[in-house]
Amino acid sequence: MASFSHKVIRTLFGAGEHLAPRLTGRAAFELFCRTPNPKNMSDRERRIVEQSARFMAEARRHHLTTRFGRVMAFDFRPEGGGRPLGTVLVIHGWQSRTEHMKAIVEGYREAGYRVIALDLPGHGQSSGRRLNMAIAVDAARVAGEWFGPFATVVGHSFGGAVAVNSVAGSVKGIASLQAQRLVLISTPSSMPMLFEDFGRFLNLGPKSQTAIAAQVERVAGHPLEDYVGADQLARLDLPTLVIHAPDDREISSDNAKAFAAAGTHVKLYWAKGLGHRRILADPDVAAEAVRFSLGVKKKSLVH
Repeated sequence: MASFSHKVIRTLFGAGEHLAPRLTGRAAFELFCRTPNPKNMSDRERRIVEQSARFMAEARRHHLTTRFGRVMAFDFRPEGGGRPLGTVLVIHGWQSRTEHMKAIVEGYREAGYRVIALDLPGHGQSSGRRLNMAIAVDAARVAGEWFGPFATVVGHSFGGAVAVNSVAGSVKGIASLQAQRLVLISTPSSMPMLFEDFGRFLNLGPKSQTAIAAQVERVAGHPLEDYVGADQLARLDLPTLVIHAPDDREISSDNAKAFAAAGTHVKLYWAKGLGHRRILADPDVAAEAVRFSLGVKKKSLVH
């Protein structure tokens, strides 16, 4: 059952369609970009952060300056020292942080990689309370300038979409991120579909939805319909591993199927029963990602 506040918001945005759709669309876009206060952690989130304290203490910390603020990058060196096999960039999802990517980071470190993990703007130890694709891609750009090129870019959920858009160079004025491979975990393919779902949640009408699309084009430099990850992957022809749980309730498994249909350079691994967030802590998922980066073939990878 919808909360009272949600009903009020839906009523206001529904009325805005008739009174001032352009203003309503801009307001909806700003609401979409608003990030939760990272200091207001749930008990579960606080436990994850506390349990990851020793792990996080092993990283060197770099304050990177982007066009939109400061971003924290965590620099994890390979286990046992020595020259790394390469550098991997790890990007978390919305309402997440580097601590959630612990198993992925550790898997790559154990395999001999250097790992750079970003706290996206408005998340973890980075500044700000606002995030959209342009802001996130700019953060990845700065990481690339400091630490790239990357052997692999790994992204979870929104972070996976950031990885695709960064490598594709889809935001006007921001150079493409240099990477040899992509690993996309629980990643949405269609940004237009995300905004359609968001519009339904807010009870937006067609004029307000059009105004949102105009805001996306203003910020990112291209029409909203250009931001379809499967189409971007088809043009990139970059070796890509898509990892998704069939039971993911936040990002439908149809997104994984769309990515897999982009071409033979995309491999699909089903992480059955792991949902949207448990998937990150699963050792088999981390192992699949590392094997893919190492170029090791396995029968469990299916196209």
